Amino acid sequence: MRVALVAPLVTAIAEPQGGGSQAFLSDLARGLARRGHDVDVYAATGSAIPGVRVIDTGIDAESLAATLFRADGRSDDERSGRPADGPADGPADGDRGTAARAFGTVYAAVRTARYDVVHNHAFDVPAVELAAGLGAPVVHTLHLPPDRAMAAALGRARAGDGPPAVACVSRFQAGAWRAVTQVDAVLPPLIPTGAIGFGAAAGSGAMFAGRLSPEKGAAEAIDIALAAGMPITVYGDAYDPRYARERIAPRGAEPGVTVRPGVPRAALWAEMARAAVLLCPSQWDEPFGMAPAEAQACGTPVVAFRRGGLSEVIMDGVTGFLVEPGDLAAAADGARRAGTLSRQACRDHAEQHLDLERSLDAHEQLYQRLAGTAAASRG
Repeated sequence: MRVALVAPLVTAIAEPQGGGSQAFLSDLARGLARRGHDVDVYAATGSAIPGVRVIDTGIDAESLAATLFRADGRSDDERSGRPADGPADGPADGDRGTAARAFGTVYAAVRTARYDVVHNHAFDVPAVELAAGLGAPVVHTLHLPPDRAMAAALGRARAGDGPPAVACVSRFQAGAWRAVTQVDAVLPPLIPTGAIGFGAAAGSGAMFAGRLSPEKGAAEAIDIALAAGMPITVYGDAYDPRYARERIAPRGAEPGVTVRPGVPRAALWAEMARAAVLLCPSQWDEPFGMAPAEAQACGTPVVAFRRGGLSEVIMDGVTGFLVEPGDLAAAADGARRAGTLSRQACRDHAEQHLDLERSLDAHEQLYQRLAGTAAASRG
């Protein structure tokens, strides 16, 4: 099949990846290409995926920085005390106009070729609205929690000709989105376990890996590790500059706390394999949880709050411990007990339940169904 993948344009698709959706899109593109599909990835300038044709859209990711998703619904202006133009759950009109121009450029390029399926991974209203009339079945994967503006855009798209398919990344997330829109499939962003080295030896210290923004819980991870009497290394880039500057950077001076920028995934996996535990005290309903999945592939147990899709990723008491949200004492106890869990069991769980090949199967099945339906409708 010939497949167009539309990437989020807020960051380039390149190491170190800007987030889980970017990392998964890279894995998905390579996996589909390896299975013999003809794949084009439409992405921001500076993107590169080994072995895959990446089409430079000419979009500078920095120009879309104001459209970055914020779990609290506030813009950077609102955080800094400046007045904001936009609604609580979406970017300002000017920012939406910038996104509309960017995705208009992307879809104009997509229309110059013939595809069996166009699969959008960007969480932007224009990415949904402007995908109408492409002449091919369209899939929108929703990598983030329900949003009123996005739900309305999906509703408008479904009311038109050739309504798109909508996919979510976990059963939990699909349940949340079904309250506001139809969901056609669950396509989890699973991980390339074969590329991730296994650390059989007992690890040392705690680790946090993720973007530095309030919902990911880096500050809470530091509190948990210190309460457990463990050193912690925090890996992440300043997705929310104010949070990173005020809540995380100063803590790097504390004994036992090391704060490092994001690194390419191969290097991150090597560090994960040497850790005793990955801490994931999410402050939101995590749509999936790629870092916990990757940690288990490394053999490293995970201690996390029982939120969102994390219960679908972590086997409580086997590959980690799930504790009640906000219970730092229970999380610290779990971190201390992580060494009692089998690292081989963590690896086995990742290989059997979290491997990319399972996700590729699900994608192919959906693509084939949509392409077949489209062919039948053409007569």
